[in-house]
Formats: sequence, structure tokens, C-alpha cells
Amino acid sequence: MPAVFLGVRHHSPACARLVAETVRRLRPGYVLVEGPADLNGRLDELALGHELPIAVFSHYRDAERTATTWAPLCDYSPEWVALREGRSVGAEVLFVDLPSWHPAFELRANRYADAEARYAEATARLCERFGTGSVDALWDGLFEVAPADGLAERLDAYFDLVRGESEADEGDRAREAYMADWVRAVLAEAEAEAEAGAGAGAGAGAATVLVVTGGFHTPALRALAARPAPTPGRPALPVPPPGAVSGSYLVPYSFRQLDAFAGYQSGMPSPAYYQRLWEDGPEAAADHLRQSVVTRLRARRHPVSTADLVAAAALTGGLAALRGHPVPARTDVLDGLAGALVKDDLTQPLPWSERAPLAPGSHPVVVEMVAACGGARTGRLHPDTPAPPLVHDAAARLAAIGAASSRPLTCDLTTEEGLTASRTLHRLRLLGVPGRHRTAGPAHGADPVTTERWEAGPEAGRDAALIEAGAYGATLDEAAATVLAERARTTGPTDTELAALLFDTVLCGATDLTDRLLGTLAATLARHPDPGALGAVLATALGLWRHDRVYGAARSPLLAAVLDGAVARVLWLVEGAHGRSGADPARLAALAAVRDTLRHAPDLLTVTAADTAALALRIARDPHAPADLRGAAHGLRLTLAAGGDPDPGPEPGLASAARRAAGDPGTLGDWLGGLFALAREEVTADTGDGSLLAAVDAVLAELTGAEFLIALPALRQAFAWFPPRERERIARRLIERRGLRGSARGLLRTTADPVHLAAARALEENVTALLDRHGLRTAR
Repeated sequence: MPAVFLGVRHHSPACARLVAETVRRLRPGYVLVEGPADLNGRLDELALGHELPIAVFSHYRDAERTATTWAPLCDYSPEWVALREGRSVGAEVLFVDLPSWHPAFELRANRYADAEARYAEATARLCERFGTGSVDALWDGLFEVAPADGLAERLDAYFDLVRGESEADEGDRAREAYMADWVRAVLAEAEAEAEAGAGAGAGAGAATVLVVTGGFHTPALRALAARPAPTPGRPALPVPPPGAVSGSYLVPYSFRQLDAFAGYQSGMPSPAYYQRLWEDGPEAAADHLRQSVVTRLRARRHPVSTADLVAAAALTGGLAALRGHPVPARTDVLDGLAGALVKDDLTQPLPWSERAPLAPGSHPVVVEMVAACGGARTGRLHPDTPAPPLVHDAAARLAAIGAASSRPLTCDLTTEEGLTASRTLHRLRLLGVPGRHRTAGPAHGADPVTTERWEAGPEAGRDAALIEAGAYGATLDEAAATVLAERARTTGPTDTELAALLFDTVLCGATDLTDRLLGTLAATLARHPDPGALGAVLATALGLWRHDRVYGAARSPLLAAVLDGAVARVLWLVEGAHGRSGADPARLAALAAVRDTLRHAPDLLTVTAADTAALALRIARDPHAPADLRGAAHGLRLTLAAGGDPDPGPEPGLASAARRAAGDPGTLGDWLGGLFALAREEVTADTGDGSLLAAVDAVLAELTGAEFLIALPALRQAFAWFPPRERERIARRLIERRGLRGSARGLLRTTADPVHLAAARALEENVTALLDRHGLRTAR
């Protein structure tokens, strides 16, 4: 008894209609559908009465690999119609594809990705033959708006051409071999049933086998199913390797997620259009699309006249006739509307001409047309649909902290209740679950803020996000810890995200993971090549060690290990830095973090203040060291001395060092930037004419106009280390030092960019000098 194979395109109304008609006509005993075989024991969940679209979400995780896949289903998905119609005629309906966790799906986020998109040579030839640049337009003309007569034969011919002699990739070959095993096994059962039925006088055809799969696989399945079965019986279900975690759940889906113009790489674009085509046919779909576009444009006060509509209808009809379509297809309607409504030149191709997501700067009319095609429908699961334990745990946690309402929530971090609420909301944030966003709270470990404010936001997609987050664990604690552990595993020791990861771990209260993460950090600091990234980790760790009595990480021994290792590594890296380069703010911030650690946690460090002062002296005197590091080294020595630490050694002469730096105006600003980054308070300290500010002022006053113009850009960057109030205080002291009167605030406010003002002044001086040289200046 041969099987009946129907090759389909995923999310095609024409294919879905053919599947429904075939099932009703054949009334098969078995309907085999491309879908995850591990879901066969739970197919009743799909029949609960959901509002489509929905998707089967599958997840997999082991020590080496994490994978998630979706198998979306909408009203016009052939797979969904096969399930529904097969059950209605009493057939045994089975999914016969490999489970989604299988390595065959390793590089695919969507099970129903179009194979012809991966093997596009044949479709490119067909597009050229039929004079269209889009596979979607080709498909519509051949199948969606074409007469239904001979549809099955046209589909077979199309997919035979697409498959041709192409060698499928390893994943497709594994899937096809597994599906063919199912077909052979069920065919053997059907033949046995037919023979038993014939002996009992039963009617013919009761055991027909219908196979519904993606059309690319159909030619291979026909050939494979004709071969002898390697083993009798249904194929065994693959099981995950020991220690792996996997599972599948139904999740709500949306038309936006289905839409190719929003980035979905499978099936048909413009789901709202095809939904209407499925329900009412192509002519009604075309009329509805035109009305939807006009309604959206008028709602946004874009003028659409009756004349425009007449022109669009005429263009649509002409294009349909020119392209040989008996009724207007989707691209006919869109091209007609674009021709009538877009009055400006387009800077990029129309997205439906090449199935590309909307690009930034797309024409507003085109944006509304794509939105009208896509629609806003969101699916809804039946209340009895099983959900992962995380969904119930999150609901209970939110109810317990009073976050189920839409009112803002304030968490007092000094209380157990407030800290619990904060950790719950941070774990949901980490898992990407919408509904709440933090508008105020501590920004880092040293931030003295002890309250958080969480505002309610849109909850669209929240249920789906929770179900998908269930792949990480059964509770919020477990799921958040798993996500953090994955981030720690994939974030390299040189990545600047380590500091954010450390703070997120503390915010979520994942104390066990905190210890493991800090242990990893302490072990890898010795290999860290970037002082800037190290400084971010050091500043975060110091803030947590000093102040985090709220979150419970203060005085942690592992934090102490991180501080010691980071300080030693930063000092080693900066002493080895050579060459001429501009000021590096991240590197200077790292040295500032070293300074703060020496001030606030000296007992934790192997490096002493005296050791650091000696190293700073070596850098300050090294002519090959970058200018910003030489200035920072002077500043570091000054702060160590100001802090009452052991005598840092003989001062090399700040004024003379500043004058040497001024010898090269191109590096003076970098030198001062390093100095200010490390010794900002010392610069602004009022100690009379012997102050650091006086020394800096004297050096700058000695610059010629041309030298000052060269130094000015870097000088502006250097003084940016001072906040506005401190810059005003410096201006006031400079005015007083010169015995002048005036407003310090007014001195800081210029009518134009200071660089432009300085350039203009230099130009005037050059013109004056040129006039004097030639005796052309007239007396006033």
C-alpha cells in the first residue's frame, strides 16, 4: 500500500486548503506530519481550543550547548490543518520529525524554516523565468491566486525542481532518514490492518497513510520510503544525553513574530494578508489590504485622496494582468499602492521586492503598508494548557510582593520584604520578562541609595516570555542563576561586561553563583590584558566590598581576592605601557580605582602604598611612558601623600615636570588629564601661590598663542574631569590670582566653541603680523 505524500510550503493558505481537501477525500487511517516526535504523547494539548497563532517552544541545555527552537502554527499552517482535519476523520495523527533538541536543528531557531531559502539556486532560475525578483511573488502567482485545479501536480513539479540534484545538508539528511523510518513503519501497520480488514469484509481505504511535510523533503522521502525497513516497528524516540535538560511547551505567538518583514526567516510574510486570503479568498484579501493601508495612513493624517485610490486600483489591475494573475496578488496590490501614494523618490528597494526587513529611514507610506500586511493579532493559549513550573512560581512571587497590580512599587532595600521584592523583580528583568522596569535605585555597589522604584509597563508577551524562561529552571532563583552562569561562561575575562555581570549577580541575590563568579574572576585577573576593563571590575568590587550591607556582599573574602588581584594587575599593565597616544579615560579610571582601593582597603592588598608610590615615580620619570600615565603617576603620588600614607619618596618637582610636558603642546593636555583624573581634589585645594593650581596656571601662561591652540583640544578633555561647580571655583581663583574682577560663571560661558575662538584669534594675530611685516597697517 503506497503512502500519499503532500509536499507543502509552511504557512501557505493554498497548501493548507489542499491538505484539508485531501484528508476529507481520502479519510486516511494515519496522518504523518512534520513535527517533533517527542510531542506525540501530548497532541491533545494542541486541541484544547487555542486562539492562533501559537508555537511549540522547545529548549535544550547541557554542559556544552544551549538551544531553543520554535515551531509556529497559525490557522493556515498546513501542519495545523493536517492535525485538525486528521483528528476529525478519526485518523491516528503523528509527528514524525526529530525532536527539536536534536543536533540536526543546532543552527535553526525555527523548525519550519523554508528549505528553498537554503537551496535557492532553482528558485532563482524560476524567478528569472517568470520575470520576478521575489520568491514570494513567484509563489503567489503559481499557487495562491492561481486556479485550484491541478494544484497538487504543480506543487510536486515545483518541489522537484527546487530539490533537483541538491545534496541536503547533514541536518536535513538526518531528519529525512528519521521521517522515512516512520513512514515505512506506519505503512507496514496500515498494510497489516488492510489485510485484516479485507479478511473481515471491511471497506477498502481505511488504512491510507497521508504524509504532510515540507515540500523540499518530499522527493527524498518518496525515495527513502520505497526502500526496505532496516528494522521492524516504529522508530525509537531519540533521548537526550545524560545530564541534559530539555522540554517543550506551547507558547502564545503573534503575527509580528511570524512576519518576514520583522525578521522571521520562515514561511510566508504579511500574515494578516494571508489570514484574510485563507478565510475569504484572494479578491477579498486584496480589497481588505487596500482598505487597511488607507485607514492607517488617514489615521496618521497622511493625505489619501479619492483620485489616489482610483489610481492605485487601476495600477493594481494593470499589474495583475501584465503578470498573468487571474486576480490581484499581494505584490500587485502593494506595488499599485506604492505607485499611487509614494510621491517622493525612494532611496531603497521596496521590502516586498526582496523579502527584506524594513530598513531605517523607510518611507512612511511603505512603513504603513508593511504594518497593514503584518497585522497585530496575538495568540492566546487555552487556560488548561500545561505551563512550566516557573510560570506558577513567578505568579506566586509577584502576588506575594504586591506587584500583580499596575501601581508603581517602591522597594525599601533595608527591610527583608523590600529586598525580597527587589530580587524578584531583578530576576524577572534578567530573564527578559516584560511588565516592570526600574526607574530609580542603586547604580553600583558604592551607590548609597537604599530604595528602588519599579513602574508598571506593557505586559504584552509576558506569558510567552515566562514559558520560554522556563527553559532555565523551575523557579525564579534557579532560572536567574542559570542565566547568570551562562553569561559568566560566555563572557570572557577581558570583557567589559564582567562588572555589569557581577552587579547583576548581587542584585538577583544569587549568592552561590556570586562565590563561583568571584572565584573565576580572581583566578583570571592575572591574564587580563586591558587595564580599562579591569578598572571597571575593580571599581564595582570595591563598592560592593565597602558598602554592600544591603545586598549582603560587604566584606566578602572573595571580593578581597578580586581587589588584590586587580590592583596588582593594573599596576603591572600601566608600568609596561609605552608609546605616544592620546589620553585613555578608561585606563585613567582604572588608576583612580587603584587609588581608592589603597585608601579604603589597604589591608587587603599585597601591594603597599610605598610600593605604589615608587612605581608611580618610575612612570612619572619614564620619557617613553604615555603622557596621560606620566601625569596620572604624579597625581597618584600626590594623593598617597595627602592621605597620610608612608612617605612616597622625594617629589620630582611637579612644576618642572609640567614645564617638560609643556615642551610638547600636543601632549600637555594628556599629561594634565592624567594629573586631574588622579588628583582632582589636590588641584582645587586652596594652599596659596604654592598650590598645584598655581603651578598649572604658570605653565599654561607661558604657552604662546600657537602652542595654546595646539594644546587646546586635549586641555578641554583634561578639564572635563572637573564637574561644573569645581570648574567655576577654579575660574574664580584664577580671577583672584590675577587681581581682576568679573564673573567666574560668565568666564565659563562662551558665545562659541572655544576651539573656534582660539583659531579665530590666532588667525587675527597672523594677519596682524603679516600686515606689520609689509608695513600695511594704518595708525588708528
